[in-house]
Parts: sequence; structure tokens; C-alpha cells
Amino acid sequence: MRKSDLSEFAIEEENFKLKIKRDTGSESPPQIVSYAPAAPAAPAAPASPAPAPAATPASPAAAPADADSGTYITSPMVGTFYASSSPENPAYVNSGDKVSTDTIVCIIEAMKIMNEIQAEQSGTIAEILVENGQPVEYGQRLFRIS
Repeated sequence: MRKSDLSEFAIEEENFKLKIKRDTGSESPPQIVSYAPAAPAAPAAPASPAPAPAATPASPAAAPADADSGTYITSPMVGTFYASSSPENPAYVNSGDKVSTDTIVCIIEAMKIMNEIQAEQSGTIAEILVENGQPVEYGQRLFRIS
């Protein structure tokens, strides 16, 4: 701040506020600004349990047994899931397809970059757990392999 001759800097985003003031010789006491997202945390808490109950009724009792009988391909990043390289092309894999460690199973778009995701394990695609165009999170299960 001294190099740029700044006495104050502030940045504000959706859930984040930062304000920095440099001591310029005035005798005003330093201000500490704290931000506690109390309001956003309340809606976020009900939103997290909501998908779990929604997934439970959508999946019959046989699904938990199937969940134990396989491994998963998970998302290595946050982004948007695409089953094929373009809407005109067929999906990389479908349920029942055999895959090897280097088989490309989908694309995840992150910051306008298309990242090809490989199976990294051999087996058969038992279930596709994500819809085309759906946002995914890091570590989210994309495919179940048997």
C-alpha cells in the first residue's frame, strides 16, 4: 500500500467483504470489520439436507445395495458435466459400456476450459449419476463402476 500510495482498499463480493486502511498518521483508532454470514448460512443449511431426502425417495431400497457393489468415478473439479464433446455427438459412455483406465467418460467444463475426464479404473458403467449439463462439485460421484 505504501508503494502505491494507497491509504484505503476495499473489495466486496457476494459473501465476502474486505476493507484495509493504512495508518496515515491520524490518531483515529484502527477499525476491525468482521463479517459473519448469518443470513446465508440459514438458507444453506436447509438446502443441504434437501437433496439427500430428494435422492432417497427417488432411489428405491435396491439402490443402497447397488451402491455397495461397485466403485465410483468422481469429479476432480467443480464445473459443468457434459456426457459428450458436443450436443451432436453421442455420449462418451452409456450404462453397460466397458471402460479401461484411459477411457474418456465425460467432459467437465471449468472456466470455459473443457477437461476430458478418464475412468482411471477398469470395469463396466453400471450407472450414470449425473445429468448432461448439470453443475458438479469436487468429489461428486459421476459414474458407478461394477
